[in-house]
Amino acid sequence: MLKLTPAERSELRAEAHGLSPVVIVGEGGLTPAVTKEIDASLNAHGLIKVRVFGDDREARVAIYDTICEELKAAPVQHIGKLLVIFRPKKDAVKERSETRGKGMREVTIVKPSASGTKRPSVTKVMIKGNERVTAGGSIKRAKPRQKSAKKSMG
Repeated sequence: MLKLTPAERSELRAEAHGLSPVVIVGEGGLTPAVTKEIDASLNAHGLIKVRVFGDDREARVAIYDTICEELKAAPVQHIGKLLVIFRPKKDAVKERSETRGKGMREVTIVKPSASGTKRPSVTKVMIKGNERVTAGGSIKRAKPRQKSAKKSMG
């Protein structure tokens, strides 16, 4: 189970205030499918709320502890039937954003018909990292960066 300092827990409680529950644990209890859904939500959001139906407080506390143990998450808050759980997001999202702008990428170009009465033409095109699509739908290559005449002199 992940441990949080009181300051971190307080900050996460404030952040979770506006959230809605993303997973609901029903009469069936904590099934493998529910655990998998909570895991997916933690991967996507990091901080989630889970609603647990049932009037037995001890059962809710047991579910809360089980979730945090199995998914290596931190318990943030337990108010009534709402559980707030935190786990830092995976690094996979960061890796994907670093590769942006390199290599080829697929772009969809939509051009309206000449007469305006027919359907627009949709084409998928692969463009290189130094190319861009104009508003008119044509592909332009980036111009070489201009060099300063003053900087090259001195």
